[in-house]
Amino acid sequence: MANISDCILLDFRQIHDDRGSLTPVESGKDIPFAIRRVFYLYDVPAGVEREGHAYKSLQQVLIAIAGECVVHLDDGVNQREVALRHSHVGLYIPSMIWRRIDGFASGSMCLTLASDYYDEGDYYRQYDAFQQAATGGL
Repeated sequence: MANISDCILLDFRQIHDDRGSLTPVESGKDIPFAIRRVFYLYDVPAGVEREGHAYKSLQQVLIAIAGECVVHLDDGVNQREVALRHSHVGLYIPSMIWRRIDGFASGSMCLTLASDYYDEGDYYRQYDAFQQAATGGL
C-alpha cells in the first residue's frame, strides 16, 4: 500500500527567454506514468473544497498552473498538506491516497495529469471504506 511519503513534489524543467517561459512535462520521463487523461479545475469559489476521494489504481500529478491551492493527503493513518504555488512544480499522488483540495486563490487553475481514463469503479468516495482498505482494518 502507498503511504504519505510516496507523495512527492516534482520540479519540472523551465525554459526561459525574452518571449516568456515554457515548462514541458513528458509521460514516463518527467512523471512516472503514461498520461491517459488531462483535466483542470478553475473558477473555484473562495472557501470551496474539492475532491475528497481516493483511487484504487489511478495515479495523478497535480499542478497549480495559475494561482495556488492546498492539497490534503491521507494514507489512512498519516496526513500531510502540500501547498502548490508554482506552475513548474507538480505533486505526484500514487493510488490509495485520499486527497482533497482547498485554499484556491482567485484565478487559480489546477491541472491534473492522470494515469488512466475515467472509471467510477476505481474510486473510494467514502473515507471509512478507503481507510479500511488502506489499513487492512487496523
